[in-house]
Amino acid sequence: MTLRFREPRVKSEKHLNFVRGLCCLVCHDNTSTEAAHVRFSCEGKRQTGKSEKPDDKWTVPLCGRHHRDQHAMNEKEFWLTVGIDPIKVCRALWSATGDHTEGERIALNAVIGEMVR
Repeated sequence: MTLRFREPRVKSEKHLNFVRGLCCLVCHDNTSTEAAHVRFSCEGKRQTGKSEKPDDKWTVPLCGRHHRDQHAMNEKEFWLTVGIDPIKVCRALWSATGDHTEGERIALNAVIGEMVR
């Protein structure tokens, strides 16, 4: 029997601060933005347990209200309801870390079909 050990989580305070400086993907409020971790798994992103946060590259900007909504319901249903592909947004924001202008463009155009990347 082979034991699997949890891989250490990749943390980036620089990226989290970058994400917190952007507007909410859903309502575009930029006064109370939080870095919301996307928890469901997908290709290229490992599955995390309930008590384990994903790597910081899997974060998106959400205002406090929408961040609570994200956690209050099935996460995939939340993203379908708001019409945003959070995985695509995470990848785009990770590649743009530090470029506030590009980050705002990504956040403002996050609705499926509008995001260019």
